[in-house]
Amino acid sequence: MLSVILPAYNEEGNIDVAYEKIRSVLVPEHIDFELVFVNDGSRDRTFQEIRSLSERVKEGRIVGLSFSRNFGKEAAIFSGLAHATGDVCVVMDCDMQHPPEKLIEMYRLWEQGYEIIEGVKGYRGRESIFYKGFAKLFYSLISKSTGIEMYRSSDFKMLDRKVVDEYTSLTERNIFFRALSAWLGYKRITVEFDVQERVSGTTKWSIRSLVKYAVGSITSFTTAPMQLITILGFLFLAFAVVLGAQSLVKWFAGNALEGFTTVILLLLITGSLIMMSLGIIGYYLARIYEEIKGRPRCIVDEIVSSEKG
Repeated sequence: MLSVILPAYNEEGNIDVAYEKIRSVLVPEHIDFELVFVNDGSRDRTFQEIRSLSERVKEGRIVGLSFSRNFGKEAAIFSGLAHATGDVCVVMDCDMQHPPEKLIEMYRLWEQGYEIIEGVKGYRGRESIFYKGFAKLFYSLISKSTGIEMYRSSDFKMLDRKVVDEYTSLTERNIFFRALSAWLGYKRITVEFDVQERVSGTTKWSIRSLVKYAVGSITSFTTAPMQLITILGFLFLAFAVVLGAQSLVKWFAGNALEGFTTVILLLLITGSLIMMSLGIIGYYLARIYEEIKGRPRCIVDEIVSSEKG
């Protein structure tokens, strides 16, 4: 059976559409399926729509999970995978920007023995200049720090059951699905797709949430920012050695030391580097603090299912 994981945040207009589109693709191919909707603390009628769908669905199985509050997309993906029962699972956007037609191609590749079938973006869809620039900067940073090409990556992935079991067994609280699924390894292949227009509603990503997601993803998966502090320290040490040598030469030559402005600038630069370094270290300490508390990634408040009893 194929489990389709659909994180949903304020997607009341897309629940029925998502089911109909996915059903129309899978039923003709005689693929048994379940849809696992994860309501990530929506403020609209998203969960009511999921409940209504589970009560009247005729084909396939519907499972609806509702969080006690908004825990974020990463937690929704993890919880959906943890509750899925299929032999193979796929993560998709509920707004259908990930084309359901690609599910058949991905499913056939899984039948051929591939354990991770990753959807990579050919055309990214209509994005603002700021969003494209920010995405390129974010993915270039994480690609260089991890050695994993991330720019065209997406959450649109199909995973074999054993991959899902390994992923859900990871104990870390701060998770990054796109990077961790690549880190797991296994036999993998990519399928290119074009990002589709949203069926209903608008994007839920603001500039603030994008920055927060990017910083959280980078620090949860790589220590590159900490290594950057070390690099800056060595560069500043080299600069200090050169400046110190210059000062000693002038002193031995009997010339008065000049450069009050230079001293002030050096103090400002040094202070800025120290404060930035402390900020980065402090952020990692905060992440460690979050990890050792051992709180759950999310709280599932309610579960509905199309299976009676």
